[in-house]
Amino acid sequence: QVQLVESGGGLVQAGGSLRLSCAASGLTFSNYGMGWFRQAPGKEREFVAHISRSSTSTYYAQSAKGRFTISRDNAKNTLYLQMNSLKPEDTAVYYCAAGVYDSGSANYWGQGIQVTVSS
Repeated sequence: QVQLVESGGGLVQAGGSLRLSCAASGLTFSNYGMGWFRQAPGKEREFVAHISRSSTSTYYAQSAKGRFTISRDNAKNTLYLQMNSLKPEDTAVYYCAAGVYDSGSANYWGQGIQVTVSS
């Protein structure tokens, strides 16, 4: 079955960096546009970033532009999110997703990983 497993989360001070990874299995990774979403306590899940199947295009939520970079390695079936200049408002559970639609839904979701940014 399809599995998306996030790693790399944790606790970091404001201004710091983290790199999230998402290891995919059970699907032809290169056939899927991939995305990162996040959900903060008491808030709805929101879009963070998307990357096309061959990495030719990326786009970001306004909150992520200039600070976050999405990338992928199709040979390793892995998606990444480099997060720099982290802010306390970036604190959330981060999810990777495969086969992302404009509506914000996706074919497959990871289980999520906690990112906490302390002030």
